[in-house]
Amino acid sequence: MSNIVEATQEKGAKNHNKYRRDKPWDNPDIDHWSVSPWDDTAGDNLPGGRLLEESSFATLFPKYREKYLREVWPLITRSLDKVKIACELNLVEGSMTVRTTRKTSDPYVILKARDLIKLLARSIPAPQALKILNDEYNCEIIKIGGLVRNKERFVKRRQRLIGPDGATLKALELLTQCYILVQGNTVSVMGTHKGIKQVRMVVLECMNNIHPVYNIKRLMIMRELEKDPKLQSESWERFLPTFKKKNVQRRKPHQLVEESKKASESAAAAGGKPAVKKKKSYTPFPPAQQPSKIDLQLESGEYFLSERQRKAKKLAEKQQASMEKTNEKRRAREREFIHPSLLKDADEFDVVEKSGEKETNEQANDDAGADMERLVGKFAKKKRKTSEEKSGDDDEDVLGLKDTKKKRKKDKKRKD
Repeated sequence: MSNIVEATQEKGAKNHNKYRRDKPWDNPDIDHWSVSPWDDTAGDNLPGGRLLEESSFATLFPKYREKYLREVWPLITRSLDKVKIACELNLVEGSMTVRTTRKTSDPYVILKARDLIKLLARSIPAPQALKILNDEYNCEIIKIGGLVRNKERFVKRRQRLIGPDGATLKALELLTQCYILVQGNTVSVMGTHKGIKQVRMVVLECMNNIHPVYNIKRLMIMRELEKDPKLQSESWERFLPTFKKKNVQRRKPHQLVEESKKASESAAAAGGKPAVKKKKSYTPFPPAQQPSKIDLQLESGEYFLSERQRKAKKLAEKQQASMEKTNEKRRAREREFIHPSLLKDADEFDVVEKSGEKETNEQANDDAGADMERLVGKFAKKKRKTSEEKSGDDDEDVLGLKDTKKKRKKDKKRKD
């Protein structure tokens, strides 16, 4: 240690090891990752002989778990009594509580008891949940409810994690040596720290639309590489697969698809081919900048108007648009009372009337008058024809009646 300090001082560099001291109790033979269980007989004792304060944890459970918890609660109580932890099941509030007692010697066991009631509330069977009291087991409850906004998409991705008949979940359990339960908006995991970390990565990536099969394949390769002692100090990146995202072309919105269908149908009905869009020629220059709102106001002169004048102008435009709309609706209503044989003439009249609006008032009146005269002439001709036919029929009827009256008079005279 002193040699390192002297060497750094000679070079004139910063001495980062200045305050570092030798640790005779720490040596390479100690396994820092191993967890030794609490043993009172082996000399594991609290200073003072007991805990100074009482610690307690409580958690709520859903209504459907009440019946099961009432059945297994005696088993939970016996298991917690062995580690000197008190427990309580409150069916009125729907909660479970664990707390330390005066006899509790292990300070960490209360956290294990807290994890136990959390797992029981998340529908894990009691025999499996009680394994958390062992030091070899750890647990984590991964919340997946807020990772996907769309409910249907969330259900699909959650089902993808479970797989057909739970096959994907079973494969993940075998590779990570963990117990996994997907329940509602959470995924409960029990196992080692390393396994829990792997499961968390797979679950989060599945919710981010990466299929768990890819990660399972990666874990299988890593499991085989662990068996080779030569590769323990090397990087495994060259053996592991890398899956790139593919940009799949998305479907068009439903509205655009319907519009394109209607356009093709109308083109087919007309007898022509559907219009094909011409491919635009590539230009390296960007399109011309569109005028802003202020530019348009300056061009029309609206920019220099006061707020009241602008409002008055907008109101006038709105009234003008409403008047045009009412006139159009009035014309449509009037067309309903025109005979089908005269619809062609009426259409011509509408065209003339619309074009007359754009021309001067005098020209429009002349055209409208001419059209009206033509229509009146047509009606007059038809009326003449119909009146002549009717008059002919009436004459025949009258002559026939006169003949019958004369015959009746003659017959009466003969009888007399």
